[in-house]
Amino acid sequence: MLNLQDITVRLGGRTIIDGASAALPPRSRVGLIGRNGAGKSTLVKVISGDLEADTGSVEMPRATRLGYVAQEAPAGSATPFETVLAADEERAALMDESETATDPERIADIHERLNAIQAHSAPARAARILNGLGFDEEAQHRALESFSGGWRMRVALAALLFSQPDVLLLDEPSNHLDLEAVLWLEDFLKSYPATILLVSHERDFLNNVCDHMLHLERGKLTLYPGGYDAFEKQRAERLAQLAAAKAKQDAERAKLQDYVARNSARASTAKQAQSRAKALARMQPIAAMVEDPSLSFDFPDPDELRPPLITLDMAAVGYGDTPVLQRLNLRIDPDDRVALLGRNGNGKTTLARLLAAQLKPMDGDMNATGKMRVGYFTQYQVEELRSGDTPLDHLQALMPDVKPAAVRAQLGRFGFAGDKALTKVGKLSGGERARLALALITRDAPHMLILDEPTNHLDVDAREALIQALNAYSGAVLIVSHDRHMIEMTADRLVLVDSGEAHDYDGSMDDYIAFVLSKEAPGEGKSGGGAKLSKKDARKAAADAREKNKALRKAADEAEKALAKLTAQRTEIDRAMAEPDKADPALAKLTMTDLMKRRAEVSERIEAAELAWMEASEALEEVAA
Repeated sequence: MLNLQDITVRLGGRTIIDGASAALPPRSRVGLIGRNGAGKSTLVKVISGDLEADTGSVEMPRATRLGYVAQEAPAGSATPFETVLAADEERAALMDESETATDPERIADIHERLNAIQAHSAPARAARILNGLGFDEEAQHRALESFSGGWRMRVALAALLFSQPDVLLLDEPSNHLDLEAVLWLEDFLKSYPATILLVSHERDFLNNVCDHMLHLERGKLTLYPGGYDAFEKQRAERLAQLAAAKAKQDAERAKLQDYVARNSARASTAKQAQSRAKALARMQPIAAMVEDPSLSFDFPDPDELRPPLITLDMAAVGYGDTPVLQRLNLRIDPDDRVALLGRNGNGKTTLARLLAAQLKPMDGDMNATGKMRVGYFTQYQVEELRSGDTPLDHLQALMPDVKPAAVRAQLGRFGFAGDKALTKVGKLSGGERARLALALITRDAPHMLILDEPTNHLDVDAREALIQALNAYSGAVLIVSHDRHMIEMTADRLVLVDSGEAHDYDGSMDDYIAFVLSKEAPGEGKSGGGAKLSKKDARKAAADAREKNKALRKAADEAEKALAKLTAQRTEIDRAMAEPDKADPALAKLTMTDLMKRRAEVSERIEAAELAWMEASEALEEVAA
C-alpha cells in the first residue's frame, strides 16, 4: 500500500500540488495522468524522495524498495550489461564477497542467499531485458560512452526493471523508445509482480498496462478504477453533471438577482429581497470548463497539386559514402497518410529527411513536384527555439514580408493568441514549444507534413487534438511515432523500414504488434505448415495482392472519409443545439425542429457510410485470407 497524505508542494511561489491525498492498492498498476504542467513529475519526485513536500507525507510499509530512474543518464566505460547487473546491489555485493570470503560458514551463507535470489540466472535476465529495449548482443557489451543520451536512458530503465523494486516509479518511460521497445515494455509491465506508478500520455500504453488512473488536476488527486478509456468515460460523465449543475445554478442565480432588483425598494418585499440577496452571496459558483489553448491545432490547407507528389525509383540514401537505405521504390500522393514502422536505427528518420529534401539520393531517382512545399517537424526544432524570443518574433523572422495580421492569424491557429504570442519561449512548456514548432513549419500551407515523433511533449488531450487536426488537413501526412493510437487514427498506409530497405506493409497495426510480440520478423508467417516463400516470390505475391486489393481499399477509404465528414457534420449540429453562440452561424440560425430533422438525415447517411465501410473491409479481409 502506498499512501499519499495531504501533499502540498510550492515551487517559485506557486502552489503546484495542494493538499493532495490518495491510497494506491497493493500490487496495483496506476497511471498518473493530468495536463502538462499539472505537477505529475513533481509528485513522482516527492514520492521518490528527490523533492521534499511543503506539507504532507508519503507512507509505505517498512523496508519497501522504491525504484526511480534518475534524470542523468549513466555514462563511463562500463557496458550496458555490466551496468544492469550492478543494479542489483545485493547480488553484486554477495558476488564480490564470495571471491574473498574465507570463513566456511559465511561462504555457505553467501551461496545460500545467492541461490535464494536466483543470482546465477541474473545474467540471462539482464540480457533479456536489454534485448527487449533494443540492445543486440554486440551493443550490450559496448562502452556506455559510445551511446547517445537516449540510448543511455534506455540502459537506466533496463537497470531499474532488473532491480525489481517493490514500488516502480516510471516517468514517461517511452520517450526514448521506439514502438517495438514500447510494446516489449508494455508486455513486461503487465506481469510485473509489484506496485507500479506510471506517468504516460500514451492512451494505448495506459489502457494495456494500468488497472487504475490517478488524475492530478488543479493540485488535487482522484483515483479512478480501470484504464484510460474507463477514466475518460467517467470524467465525461462527471463534466456533463458539472455542466448541468452550473446551468441550473446560473438560472437560479439569475432568478434571485432579478427578484432582488425588483423588490429591494419596496417596503412590503424588502425583507424577502434581503433574504434572497444573502442566499445569493452564500451561493458558491460552480466553475465552468475553461477553453484550453493548448488543444489548438489547425493546419492550413494547401492548394491542390496533381499526383504523385514524390516518387522514388531504386533510390539509395545515407551519409557520406555509406548508404543506410537502398532499393527504395515509393510513391507519395497528395491524400496519402503514411506511417513509418521499424526499430530506431533502421533508417526511418533518414527516409523522412530524404522525402523532406534534406538529403539527396546517393543512387537511383527521386522526382518531386516542383511546386510542392513540405513541412518537416523534428524534436530538434523544439530544442533549438530561441528561449529569449517570443512566438511572434520566431514567426516574423520567417515571414518578414507578410502583414502582421496574417502572422498573428497563423499563431492563433496553434493557440498563441493575444499576449500568449508575446511570451518568451523560455517560459513556455514543452507542449507549447511543440505547438510553436508546428506553427512555424506550416506557415506556408505545405502540401505534405512530415512529423518525426510529434507527440513527445504533448499530453493525452493535446494528442487527441493533434489527431483531429491531422485528419482535417487536406495534404499528405508522413508520420514517425511510437504512439500506436496516433498511427491507427491518422495513417491508412504502413511502410516498414527494415534491413536497409522500405516496403509497404500489407498487414494492420494489430498484425504488426503481434509480429513484434511473437519475436517474428515482420511480414513472415508463423512457423509450420507450408514452405516459406523466397524474398523475391514474397514481394511478387505482395504486389499481386496489393493490385487485387486496390479497388477495395479505395472503396474502404472513400467510405471512411465520408464517415469522418458526416460525423463532423453531426458534431456541428449537436453544438448548434447545445451552444448556438459557439456554432456555425448558418446552423445557429435554424430552429430546433430543423436542426433535429437535419441531424436525423445525417445520422441515416452515417449508418449507410458505416455499412459501406464494413462491407469493403470484410471483402478486404476475405481476399487477404
